[in-house]
Amino acid sequence: MNNLKAVDFFCSGGGMSYGIQQSGIKVIAGIDFDESCKETYEANIQGAEFIHADVFELGEIELQERLSLKKNDDDLILIGCSPCQFWSIINTDKKKSEKSKNLLIEFKRFVRYFNPGYVVVENVPGVLRKKEESGLEEFIKWLKESNYKVHFDVHEVSEFGVPQHRKRFTLIANRVNSQEIIPIPTENKKVTVRDVLGEHNGFPKVSHGHKDNSDFLHSVASLSEKNLMRVLITPKNGGDRLAYAFNSALAPPCHFGKTDSFRDIYGRMWWDRPSPTITTKFFSISNGRFGHPEEDRAISLREGAVLQSFPKTYKFKGTSTEKIARMIGNAVPPKYAEAIGKALVEKHTHAV
Repeated sequence: MNNLKAVDFFCSGGGMSYGIQQSGIKVIAGIDFDESCKETYEANIQGAEFIHADVFELGEIELQERLSLKKNDDDLILIGCSPCQFWSIINTDKKKSEKSKNLLIEFKRFVRYFNPGYVVVENVPGVLRKKEESGLEEFIKWLKESNYKVHFDVHEVSEFGVPQHRKRFTLIANRVNSQEIIPIPTENKKVTVRDVLGEHNGFPKVSHGHKDNSDFLHSVASLSEKNLMRVLITPKNGGDRLAYAFNSALAPPCHFGKTDSFRDIYGRMWWDRPSPTITTKFFSISNGRFGHPEEDRAISLREGAVLQSFPKTYKFKGTSTEKIARMIGNAVPPKYAEAIGKALVEKHTHAV
């Protein structure tokens, strides 16, 4: 038993909130600018309120009154997993995400006001590489000056029970005691694609274009005739575009005859390794190694969610494949969030 409670800024569909709840911490509320996340968040994060708000416009006193929060509360955790497209190494339109680069600075405003016992920040490693521009350097300095013990590092989530290779920057700050808090890794072997996907794990064989209108969402994107031909000749279990690199009819013109780069595009996952990073485009074989290890298709929405470590019972609500996939791909893997939560509970229990 503990009295820890959390407010999850930039909560999206609830990956962080769900993992934190699983560790035994009460989640009071999730805050997000994207109202389309509301239905998914409320369907899965029991007892938490979804607050639709732009953090640039949300006031500290307004939040304090709405959630009956107290300042200087040793049991309070403020979590900020801000959208990270601006700092990502993936080639995205930086103009669209320009505003998001200052979200950490806005989050700091709430940390300064509430002075919570704990602060958690999770993001792409790029915020650390560009720590001065992202505001991270100043934030860490300020936390230390405010008597927080600060852990920050880039962690590989496959070390924490997530069946996926994904590097994430994580900061955990603690002013309740002098202990450094580090996410607790699992002691078991890494979880692989075979451990969670396939017929033996409740995923019936389906073909490309399959639509699943149930909550299970084993829906798969359709393939063009050319992409289907590419998949059909790509070797099972880890094959890649080299199978047709010298086939002028099938190799994309920019890749024809080339064998040394972008080998993941149109590739299949391996059964006995963690998956590659699940991005917001994981339903498309042209955006990475998102081919099923054995079946001739991209992975389904539910398979992507499971590789992110969401339980198969997690309900995703959305009006399109793209919106649901974005929610899944942008999420903090719940198993990793749980590892963070367990570390907070353990150190807090020892502090009491």
